[in-house]
Order: sequence, then structure tokens, then C-alpha cells
Amino acid sequence: MDYQEFITIVEQVADISGEEAESVACLTLRLLARRVTPGEARDLGERLPEPLRPCLEPDGPPERFHVDEFVRRVAEHTGVDAGTAAEQARGVLAALWRAVGPDEFEDLRSELHKDFYPLMDTATAAAPPPAEDEPPFAGNLSCDEFLDRVAELAATDRDHAHRATEAVLDMLGLRLSAGRAADLVPLLPLRFRPALRRGGARSRGGAVPLSPDVFLHDVAGRAGVTRGDATRDVRAVFAVLREAIGEKEYHDTIAQLPGEYRPLLRQG
Repeated sequence: MDYQEFITIVEQVADISGEEAESVACLTLRLLARRVTPGEARDLGERLPEPLRPCLEPDGPPERFHVDEFVRRVAEHTGVDAGTAAEQARGVLAALWRAVGPDEFEDLRSELHKDFYPLMDTATAAAPPPAEDEPPFAGNLSCDEFLDRVAELAATDRDHAHRATEAVLDMLGLRLSAGRAADLVPLLPLRFRPALRRGGARSRGGAVPLSPDVFLHDVAGRAGVTRGDATRDVRAVFAVLREAIGEKEYHDTIAQLPGEYRPLLRQG
């Protein structure tokens, strides 16, 4: 794996900019180097892209902090809240898993307290597969076509359509079963797949029972819009999703949503 691929995975999984991903990548690796034995830090570093290897050079004896302290330190250094810091750390762990492989990642796991395990498990679930393992695209709409349709239906620009689409797919991944989300992946353009996987990783493989109110609230927060605009965006994205994946897959998807979602998804 090269450096840019590592940073791109952090960007996708944590949903942050490239500049933020570069900063948090080295920070998180430095914290891991303080938590594990020097030998494990060296083993990890040998498998990382050259620019990241200095981040895993031990600078003192191992510390025995737990995951809450790990996240707190990430938050302190990046100036974000604990929830955002955990998302950023998850992105780095996802990239680390891809870079070092399952066996070495398991060695890392064995040196950490078990309260790290949920964060590590969701990181591996959110990590995109290698390009050669990514399912080929089998949907009806390209990325540009998808965004143009969302922008048209929501009466907005493409930048907002992109944010809205990612916010809705992220929340949908949280709400669907792992199997249903996996069925959708090949039908989505590559650019949107990380958002669905992020939500699925947060659900830890099980559908989280979200009410429409919570779904809307979180979409609004992720897209940075009002509740009214979020309602418009959700309707637009679901309408375009229906075109993109086809009637059968769409109905199989909304069948996993309670009936109280129907007014939210209704057009007009």
C-alpha cells in the first residue's frame, strides 16, 4: 500500500478532508506506538508506507491506557469532540488493517485492552476492500447521473447533493441489515460505497432501530442543513436510489424500514 492509498482510506472511513486525514493518521499511530510494545510498533511500522513509519517509532516505555483515554488524546490533539475523534481513529485503524494485513492486526489487538475491540471491529468492517476485490458496478446510474438527479429533485447544487447523498446513505447503512447493505453495494457508484459501509460499520453488522425523527436529525447534522431541508434531501436521495438500484432491490430495502418511514419517503 502506498501513502496516498492509506490517506484515502482514512478520508473515506472517517469522512474527513485529505489534510485532516494526514494529520490524524500520524497522531493516531503515535498514540498506538505508546500503547504497545516496541517490538509490535516496529512490526507495524515495517508494513506501512515510508512517510508513516516514523509515526510508529516508540518514544518511551509502553503506557497502559484504555480506549477512552486513547480517544480523549485524539480529541485533545485535533480539537474535536470524543465522538468525532473516535470516527477519525476508526478511519486510521481501517487503513492500518488494510496496510498490515489481518494477522499483524490481530497481533496488535492482542496487546490492547478488550475495550479497544469494538473500535477495531468497526474499523475492519468499514475498510473498503482492495480495488481488485471491489464488486463491479451493476447499477443503473453513474455517479454524475445520480448527483444530477438528486440536485434536480432537491432543487440544489451538486456539492450539496453530494453531501446529502452521503449523509442519507451513511444513515441507511446504519439502519439496514448487513446482508441488505451488501446487496446494495454493487448497485452504487464507487464514490458512494464508503458512506454505506460507514453506517454499516457503526451498526456492527446489525440493523439499528432508528425512528424517522432520529434518521432525519442525523442526516441534518451530517449534511449541515435544517430539518426541513433534510426532509427534502432524504426524499430526493431515496427517489434517485430507486432509479439507481431498480424496483425489486428498492422494495427489498424499504421493507426493512418501519411503516412510519413511508410519509418521509413519499414524493410531492
